[in-house]
Amino acid sequence: MEKIVQTAGRNALGDFAPAFAHFNDDVLFGENWNDPGIDHKTRCIITVVALMSSGITDSSLMYHLQNAKNAGVTKKEIASIITHAAFYVGWPKGWAVFNMAKEIWTDEAAPADAKAAHAAQMVFPIGAPNDAFAQYFIGQSYLAPVSTSQVGIFNVTFEPGCRNNWHIHHADKGGGQILVCVAGRGYYQEWGKDAVEMKPGDCINIPVGVKHWHGAAPDSWFSHLAVEVPGENGSNEWLEAVDDSQYGRLR
Repeated sequence: MEKIVQTAGRNALGDFAPAFAHFNDDVLFGENWNDPGIDHKTRCIITVVALMSSGITDSSLMYHLQNAKNAGVTKKEIASIITHAAFYVGWPKGWAVFNMAKEIWTDEAAPADAKAAHAAQMVFPIGAPNDAFAQYFIGQSYLAPVSTSQVGIFNVTFEPGCRNNWHIHHADKGGGQILVCVAGRGYYQEWGKDAVEMKPGDCINIPVGVKHWHGAAPDSWFSHLAVEVPGENGSNEWLEAVDDSQYGRLR
C-alpha cells in the first residue's frame, strides 16, 4: 500500500516550531494516518466529521474534504455524511461545511449524465449490466460482447469505484487475457506490485497464473476491451475482494 507522506508541518513551521512540525508530519500523518486499523476512506470521513463538530471551517477542512473525495467519497455520500452529522453537532455547521463541499464536488455529474458522457467517448457500446458476474465485482459493471467467435472480445465498463475481485486465469497451454483501455481511467494491479493506471490506448498483457484485479478509478467511469487469449482448458479462479483501504489510496 502507498504510504502517506506529509511535509506541510516542516514547510510552514520547520524553523519556527520544529517539534510541532515533527509531530504533525511524522506522528499524526506518518504513523496515525498509516495505521492499518482503519481503512483510508473511513479515516477521511471521520476526520471531516471531527473538524465539522469542532466548528473548524478553514483550509484544513478544505484539505480533508478534498482528501475524502480522492479516497472515493462521492457527492451523494458526503451530502449524507454532512446531513447526518448536522443533527448532532449543529445545523449552522452543516451549512458551513456544505458551502465548502460544493466547491470540491462541483465536477461530479449526476450518474445518468456521467454514464452518457462516458458512452459518448467510445465507439463500443456499454452493454447490459454484468449480472452473471456481479458476485465477483464491487459496484456496477456492464458487459458488451464485441466478438464471440475465434477470439472472445468484450467491452467491460465499470462505474466509478467499481472493480473486480482478485482473480487468476488458468490454462494448460496458451491462455491469459489482454486489456485495452478504450475510455475513462482505471487501474490494473498484480499481486505484490503497485497498481498501474490505465488511460485510453493503454494495453495490459496478463499471463496465466498471475493474481490480479482491474477496475475504475474512484472518480471516473472506465471501459476496457477484454481479449481472451486462446488456450487449452482455460478457466478463471475468483478470489477475495480488493481491500478497501488499499483501493482508497488510489488517485
